[in-house]
Amino acid sequence: MDWKKATRYLLLLGLQVSFSQNRINTFLKPTDSLHLGRKQTVLISEIALGTATLVGLNQLWYADYPRSKFHFINDNQEWLQMDKLGHGYSAYHLSRLGAEMLDWSGASKSEQLYYGAGLGFTFLTAIEILDGFSSQWGASVGDILANTSGTALYVTQELLWDEQRIIPKFSFQPTKYASQRPQVLGSTFTEQLLKDYNGQTYWLSINLKSFAKHSKIPSWLNLALGYGADGMLYGNKDLTDSNLLLEENKKRQFYLSLDVDLSKIKTKSHILKTFFSVFNTLKIPAPAIEFTVNEHVRVHAIHF
Repeated sequence: MDWKKATRYLLLLGLQVSFSQNRINTFLKPTDSLHLGRKQTVLISEIALGTATLVGLNQLWYADYPRSKFHFINDNQEWLQMDKLGHGYSAYHLSRLGAEMLDWSGASKSEQLYYGAGLGFTFLTAIEILDGFSSQWGASVGDILANTSGTALYVTQELLWDEQRIIPKFSFQPTKYASQRPQVLGSTFTEQLLKDYNGQTYWLSINLKSFAKHSKIPSWLNLALGYGADGMLYGNKDLTDSNLLLEENKKRQFYLSLDVDLSKIKTKSHILKTFFSVFNTLKIPAPAIEFTVNEHVRVHAIHF
């Protein structure tokens, strides 16, 4: 083997990788002033992606069911409100994503909040409208309020503190219930991730340092308050005399745990900052204390 050629090849390869990373890092870096090209790209991309998603949902999901006049339903008692937390979580992070994309273009703070943060609420409201015209479902006031709450949580923190001190997060672990009703709770891991409320936990991850600026608490350390539910095979609308007894198995679960705010980890790499922004939607697995009504307190060495 010609070691000199191999060394030159590895050196050239390393330089190419470094050059590519630098280009990506430069591309991901937000501009200091308004960049109209970036701003137009963001707005056009958001409109195109949102429209395509809604058209796809309409064809692949709603087209299989009869249309109806626009109507509302009251589903606030379904699934121990786990679906409502999902709406709030989605609205928050879609709002955050929209605002961060406009920040990348150098748009003003007010534009980030008006147009960027409005992305989550507008998109999820459009889905509620599709629900309202479907005979299988219906628009839900509870869902709309949850969407509003998620967007408001993001916007309010920006206005009050100019930072996100309280971040909604998500974790999941498979349960035994999905195999009992796979058509409703999911037959694959991906479906269960979205449909099996028994395995979902929603968290409010609170950054401790931001509320105690002069303390020696690590800037990335968070306290996480979680909510989950268990024992759910049926929503209330599915209940019949034959499965009414299953209602007794339903229970709410509350958690106390620690978490990491990835956005507080200092780095000059905009590649890492983008990575941290994406995965800061998920709760880091950590020890947790579980509180369940009428049951003993449980300690989990690791809770997902």
